[in-house]
Formats: sequence, C-alpha cells, structure tokens
Amino acid sequence: MLNNKTILITGGTGSFGKQFVQTIFKRFQPKKVIVFSRDELKQYEMAQTFGAPQMRYFIGDVRDQPRLKQAMDGVDYVIHAAAIKHVPVAEYNPMECIKTNIYGAENVIQAAIACNVERVIALSTDKAASPINLYGATKLASDKLFVAANNMVGERHTRFSVVRYGNVVGSRGSVIPFFQKLLMEGATEMPITDPRMTRFWITLQDGVDFVIKNFARMQGGEIFIPKIPSASITDLATAIAPGLPHKIIGIRPGEKLHEVMCPFDDSRLTLEFHDHFVIKPSISFARQVDYEKNRLGETGELVAGGFEYSSGSNPVFLDVAAIRVLVAQR
Repeated sequence: MLNNKTILITGGTGSFGKQFVQTIFKRFQPKKVIVFSRDELKQYEMAQTFGAPQMRYFIGDVRDQPRLKQAMDGVDYVIHAAAIKHVPVAEYNPMECIKTNIYGAENVIQAAIACNVERVIALSTDKAASPINLYGATKLASDKLFVAANNMVGERHTRFSVVRYGNVVGSRGSVIPFFQKLLMEGATEMPITDPRMTRFWITLQDGVDFVIKNFARMQGGEIFIPKIPSASITDLATAIAPGLPHKIIGIRPGEKLHEVMCPFDDSRLTLEFHDHFVIKPSISFARQVDYEKNRLGETGELVAGGFEYSSGSNPVFLDVAAIRVLVAQR
C-alpha cells in the first residue's frame, strides 16, 4: 500500500513519528518519507538514526501554510501528528495552543487540497471526546475541521480521516515514565490523583499499526477508534512500584476520572467493527458513503442507543501482571 509512495509526517520527530518511520522501512519501500517539524536539534538527532536516502527533513511550522504547501508538493499520504499536547501548557498558553492545534489543522487541510494529496489522517486523543480542558477542546475542533474537509475537495480525490486513541505507553509526559523516574530517584510513596481514576492504554507500535491499517480502510470522514484496554491508576502504580504506599494528592485541573473515546451523544453515529469503532460524520457529504462497509470489506453495525466507550466501563481491563507486560513493550 505504501510502496513507492511519498509520505509526510507533521511533528515527525516525536515518539509516533520515529516509530512510524522505523515501521515503514521494515514493511514497505516508500519513495520518500518527509519529517516536517520546527525543532532543528530533534531533526538532527533523528537523522543520525534514520538516514536512509529516501528520508527528507523539512524545518517548518504548521502555522505557516506556504511552507506546508512547499513541503506537500508531490506527497501522496500525510499524517498530521503536530500538536501542543500538554494540558497545563495549553491552559497557561491558550492562544498558542489554538494557533497550533486549530489554525495549524486548517493549514494542513488547505495545503493537502492544494497539492492534491491522496489521503490525510490526523491524530487525535480521547481528551477530544466531551472535552473539559483546552487541549481537548482544540483537538475536538481539529477533528471537526478534518471531517468537514471532505466536503471542500470538490472533484479532487483527497480524503481526510481522524484516528483517536488513549494514552500511549511510555510517551513523553505520560504517567508511566513519571512513576519510573520517581522510583529510580528513591521515592518512598507513589502520588495518586484519585484511586478511582482509569485510562485507556495503547502501545506505540499498536498506534502506528492502527494508523497504517486505516489508510487502507478510510473512505474519508471517519473517526477511527481502536478497541484497547483500560487500567486503573492504582494498579499502574502498583505494577511499577510494588510495595510502595500510595499518597492521594487530588485530581488536577482539566483531568477527568475516566476518559471517553465514543461519547454517549455520538452513539447514533457510532459503528462497531471487530477490533475498532468508527464515528460517522454528523454532517452530510455531497458524495454518498457507506461507512458500514470499509475499503477492506470489513463490516460494522450501529451500536445500541446510549452506548459510550469509556475507560471506566471498558470490558477489557489490565491487571497488575498485564500492566507489567505492557510497560515492558514500551
């Protein structure tokens, strides 16, 4: 599918971009892979590991639409991974978050349409479902922009979809490396925001595999959501630091007890497939699309009314032993 294709990744020096590039070169023979990001040091460091002749490193910011258009010239597939992701940073710098996550999303869309890119997948987050913090709100706006972009393409073949998933095991800023760092520094207790708290978890490789598979599945306008396990914050702390007591420090501003990926109010639009869900567009497109059967021939069915895919009520929960296995895969 990706053989002889040119692929561009915004924010490509992050954890996802590195894993994606590594996976692509193992499984396919791409024509070019373009890493588009604004940090020259991270690009330099990444080039020491990924220096294949097909690799290209473009300095640029998603806030700069002309630069995006230059970078996307001749590109077949785009993954939009660039974002301001840290909840407290977004709350403290709201306009910077809006400029990158919303205006940047619109710039990616306009550049992709102008350059006749074939397919675009934007990476989203469970925090975009019924958001209570600015980061989640900007990603919800971004999701809406990418879905609606399918009505802006006219006769072009460009298609846009979204992939939404939960916490990535071992990603920068997540709780797992934070707990591990505390343990290495000799902590005598593990800080717990709320013992009831749960989160969805996915490995970085599973996230990359899901995106690649959805390039083959997508028809344009879908929000793809993988079926992944949940874990409680207390079991996570116990798995990483067995025997250490837990100290309850209280839930932080902008946090939920449980994350949601398919909201209750979207149940009328949600299709269940064997290993994932799809939220159909809430708007009508000029072209007719049967989302119950994707381009791979997989079929899905509407979920029951009032269905919600929440980390708290997820039928698949990891126990302490399973969490240790998951953490070892980071």
